[in-house]
Amino acid sequence: MAYELDKRLVVGIASSALFDLAEADAVFREQGEEAYRIYQEQHLDDTLDKGVAFPFIRRLLSLNGLSPDDPLVEVIVLSRNDPDTGLRVMRSIQSHDLPITRAIFMQGRSPYHFMPALNMSLFLSANESDVREAVALGLPAGRVLGPAAADESDDQDLRIAFDFDGVLADDASEQVYQTDGIEGFRSHETMKAATPHDPGPLRDFLANVNRLQRREEEQRVNDPEYKIRVHVSLVTARNAPAHERAVRSLKDWGVTVNDAFFLGGIDKSAIMGVLKPHIFFDDQVSHLTGTSRSTPSVHVPFGAMNEPKSPAPVDAPG
Repeated sequence: MAYELDKRLVVGIASSALFDLAEADAVFREQGEEAYRIYQEQHLDDTLDKGVAFPFIRRLLSLNGLSPDDPLVEVIVLSRNDPDTGLRVMRSIQSHDLPITRAIFMQGRSPYHFMPALNMSLFLSANESDVREAVALGLPAGRVLGPAAADESDDQDLRIAFDFDGVLADDASEQVYQTDGIEGFRSHETMKAATPHDPGPLRDFLANVNRLQRREEEQRVNDPEYKIRVHVSLVTARNAPAHERAVRSLKDWGVTVNDAFFLGGIDKSAIMGVLKPHIFFDDQVSHLTGTSRSTPSVHVPFGAMNEPKSPAPVDAPG
């Protein structure tokens, strides 16, 4: 019987997002592909250190304990490595006891094209060009930023934070802000308060996370001692009166968040220091410069604000 993916939350993960590949990438950049292949072969049994997305992925996969015989979550490696150099990645996955068994290795080629076939609602990578190309095709992808955060093994919660415009929603209102300034933006959002936004690249991912949350609620009904683990926050630069359209849009899309922070220009990194999400998605690098110092952060290069102004850099395999 075929293993069906349509009812699962499926995440694609590049090795560059899951593990710290800085040393191997340096070999690739400085010495070329053949030296990189030799390096990976020589270090085949050296377990890779945890990367930016590791805490998020580990906690996400742990939710399969709610349904051991029919997993709720599937994580699939999508890698630019060839199968030989990808062996170290798969061995590291085993060493870290991550239940990831499926992978696609594409020697030097972009793997994101397989996202629709695999029903993926998210792809994470450190490869900027892959992520930008995926998002340009309407696929939900993000580039991980910053150093890896400590993965506290005694903390089993999964805290996910989203920006709104350009992430959960489209960037139409952000374009109004860029053209007409803050007062024009507020006037526009007040006038359009009852009109839902068009969905952005990660709306469907949030919908799938909400499915996991509903499954947790069912578990708590059957087992009152079960502790809810998944917690979702909205963290946006919007404030009143522009907050209303965001709330109404979420309701219209049939998705929910547990908390909402309408910050009106307050530095998001200050909130992240208290909230401590295991992953935070935003469409603006300027917001992520501060958050990525301590919070696993993901840049979603969606919309007019993210149109490339210069050629993308050459990226190492991931």
